[in-house]
Amino acid sequence: MTTDDDRPAAPFGRALCAMVTPFPESGALDLDGARRLAERLVSAGCDGLVLSGTTGESPTTTDAEKAALVTAVREAVGDRAALVAGVGTADTRHTVELALAAEKAGADGLLVVAPYYSRPPQDALEAHFREVADASGLPVMLYDIPGRTGTRIEPDTLVRLAGHPRIVAVKDCAYDLLGTQKVLSRTGLAYYAGCDEQILALYAVGAAGYVSTVANIAPELFRAVLDAFDAGDTGRAALLQRRAIPLVEAMMAADLPGTVTAKTLLGALGLPAGPVRAPLRPADRETTAGLLAAYEELAAHSGQSQA
Repeated sequence: MTTDDDRPAAPFGRALCAMVTPFPESGALDLDGARRLAERLVSAGCDGLVLSGTTGESPTTTDAEKAALVTAVREAVGDRAALVAGVGTADTRHTVELALAAEKAGADGLLVVAPYYSRPPQDALEAHFREVADASGLPVMLYDIPGRTGTRIEPDTLVRLAGHPRIVAVKDCAYDLLGTQKVLSRTGLAYYAGCDEQILALYAVGAAGYVSTVANIAPELFRAVLDAFDAGDTGRAALLQRRAIPLVEAMMAADLPGTVTAKTLLGALGLPAGPVRAPLRPADRETTAGLLAAYEELAAHSGQSQA
């Protein structure tokens, strides 16, 4: 299904935040903080939230915590935003179990990453995704991030998987613009930019929207980019994208994961976040100062604090 401008439908909205998972200093799960953060993000323009993704520290949260997080955020935002639950693991059986739990907890969709470490060949990868998609009634967003998993979901594999009725979208962190356009031209899969620096570029060639880590800090930022582009003001869209780059670079191109930088800034701004779980470590003072400087530069352009 496509819209009038031949852009694939956006099954989970356009402006999605890869939400952090708040913890108190004790390291437990902060469900009240998750509710407050989710409410802030949705009120500021996010029409979808990805929970328990990479930014949500899924490798170090338990199955029970993942389900509780979906339930709590659903209570907070109701039907104002789509909730996509990260359920991908290195084990097909475990991924299916998480998918069923997410469905029961109230998720609207599933984010399923390529199995990591074991590096399955493409036929095994395809079988994995099909088994997970067959297991529940929820639509699936495949997560292509070979830099973390060690395995690319090849364009031809994506084209074949597009024939599954519940595989509807891709979170694209493959840094392969040609491959992305190949899949877009041959399928109805909704592409979501998973790398903040590529949001406008992918949207311009037909992506449905984005899944952004930077949106934890500045939820209005990239929504404004898409709105300007949709209004035909491509110059303003490009300007807004460029203005975002210092913050994107500070948060996503440093030697620290986006989880760490997002939580550092959220904490500095007095917003729910808390510490990261080991093996991740908090940002040092120098990094924190650089992050705040990049944030303040963006806030100065907008004329007001994004918090």
